[in-house]
Amino acid sequence: MALEPWRAALDYASSVVARGPAPTGDGHCVLVLPGLATGDWSTLPLRRVLNRAGFCSNEWGMGINRGPDGDLDEWLSRLEARLMDLHRRSERRVSLVGWSLGGIYARELAKRTPELVRQVITLGSPFGDLQASRVSGVFRWLNGGKAQLTPRLQHRLRENPPVPTTAIYSRTDGVVGWQGCMLKESPRAQNIEVSRASHCGLGVHPEVLRIVAERLSQPEGQWKRATVT
Repeated sequence: MALEPWRAALDYASSVVARGPAPTGDGHCVLVLPGLATGDWSTLPLRRVLNRAGFCSNEWGMGINRGPDGDLDEWLSRLEARLMDLHRRSERRVSLVGWSLGGIYARELAKRTPELVRQVITLGSPFGDLQASRVSGVFRWLNGGKAQLTPRLQHRLRENPPVPTTAIYSRTDGVVGWQGCMLKESPRAQNIEVSRASHCGLGVHPEVLRIVAERLSQPEGQWKRATVT
């Protein structure tokens, strides 16, 4: 974990010199949700890449991600309003990309309003075991000890959304246990491993950027599992 900032810097440097994803997007909206203790500034490089690839990326606009304030469902209603606004303005389903804790929000939003969501992509999101995260204590501190990680809630978080879902993870993640970032696979749900990526660099790692753009490029209603080599 101590090496995460340095590894993230290397991931970012690699993305700067690498060729970005091809412009294969269809212009649909993508809502990008940041990880714990970060904000829209952390997802800016990812959003810029998505815009260049032909998508319409959008920030979450809720400041620093300190975790849910009180009841999870009441808190999610504010984020749901953001999703509904994007859907209304674009008149198309919105894709959700969530980094770490942001991915947990994305999955829960898709469960609440599947009719608004095209697909979900998570980047190192420990929905399978939030307690295994090295920052679980920070999570509880940032939201004033209001985290409600009950067994019932943890079971709920592990359930897949009813929309196409991709979970991207790295076995070299220095912040969360990679096993907790994997979903139960199905014809509409897939895990994809990225080698040697850091947790803090997942949103700028060149291979992650390629995979995210490729997943988002699929025509609506024609989602297929990726071919992983």
